[in-house]
Amino acid sequence: MGRVTDDYRRLLPGSTISEGKPKERETMTVPSITLNNGVQMPALGYGVFQTPPDETRTAVATALEIGYRHIDTAAAYGNERQVGEAIAASGLDRGEVFVETKVWISDYGYDATLHAFDKSAGKLALEQLDLLILHQALPGEFDLTIDAYRALETLLADGKVRAIGVSNFMPNHLERFLDATTVIPAVNQAEVHPYFRQPEVLAADARHGIVTQAWSPIGGITFYRDGSPGSTLQDPTINEIARTHDRTPAQVMLRWHLQQGRSAIPKSVTPSRMAENLDVLDFELTPEDLAAIDSLDTGVRGGPDPEVVTREAFGREIPEA
Repeated sequence: MGRVTDDYRRLLPGSTISEGKPKERETMTVPSITLNNGVQMPALGYGVFQTPPDETRTAVATALEIGYRHIDTAAAYGNERQVGEAIAASGLDRGEVFVETKVWISDYGYDATLHAFDKSAGKLALEQLDLLILHQALPGEFDLTIDAYRALETLLADGKVRAIGVSNFMPNHLERFLDATTVIPAVNQAEVHPYFRQPEVLAADARHGIVTQAWSPIGGITFYRDGSPGSTLQDPTINEIARTHDRTPAQVMLRWHLQQGRSAIPKSVTPSRMAENLDVLDFELTPEDLAAIDSLDTGVRGGPDPEVVTREAFGREIPEA
C-alpha cells in the first residue's frame, strides 16, 4: 500500500495546522500517495474508459478546470491523442498533470512494448509519461508479459517514464511476475468497489508495497452492463452512511477508497458529477462506516476474469497514430 502524504492528513476533519487552527477548505488540492519509488501521484484520477474520442477532449478539459490533476487513459481506449490535446490546451505546466496510460496485450514483448511507448507518447504529445502500466496479464503467455514488463523497466531506467506498474494482476500473477523481474510495480490497477473488494489482491499488493488503484471504484461497470438495479448507488447501507454525512453515495465510496490508502479512478462526462467525485476531502468515515462498506463484498466480478484473457479473444491492433 502507498503512503498517504501529510498534506492529505491535514485535509481531514479535526486536523490542525501549526498554529492550531482547523484547516480551511479553501483549496481542492487532491491528496497524493507516495509510490514505492518516491514518485507522488494524486490519489484521485479522472478516467476516460469508454469515452468516445470526439468527447474526450472536452471531458478532460473540464476535469482539469474542475481540479483533477491525474488523467488515466490507455492505448486500447483509442483516445490518448485527445487526452494529450486537452492537456496541451489547458495552460497547465507539464509537472502539474500526472498522466497514466496502459500498454495493450497486442503490443506485449520487449521490442513491441518499447514501440508501444513510442505510440502512446506520440499520441499524448509527451516526452515522458508519469505512469505506464501493463493493461492485463497474459496467463497463457506469461513470457510475453514478463518481456513487456522488462521493456517498462528499460523505459524507467532511461527516464522515459517516472513509474511503472500493472493492471488486473491477481496474486498468483504477481508472485510469478516478481520472481522474474527486477522493479516491483508501483501500482496495480484492479476492479475494486464495495460489491467486489478483492481482499486477496489488496493484501498481495500491500505485502509488496504496491498501491492498489481502483477502476470502477463505485461499481460503475455493473451499471454499464445491466442498468441501475442492484447498483452500489442504490445500496441501503451506503445510502444510510451518505445521509449521516450529508454526502452522496458516490462520495462515500470514493472516501472509502481514500481512507483505506487506495487510489481511485472515477469516470463521468457530466461536469456536476465530475465535481462531486472530487469533493471528498473534507469529511471522514468512521471505522464502523468502513467496516460496513467492506461487508458488502459479494465476490462477484463485473469485468473480464483476468485468468481467461488471451490475445486471440481480446487482442486488437493499436494504431500507430
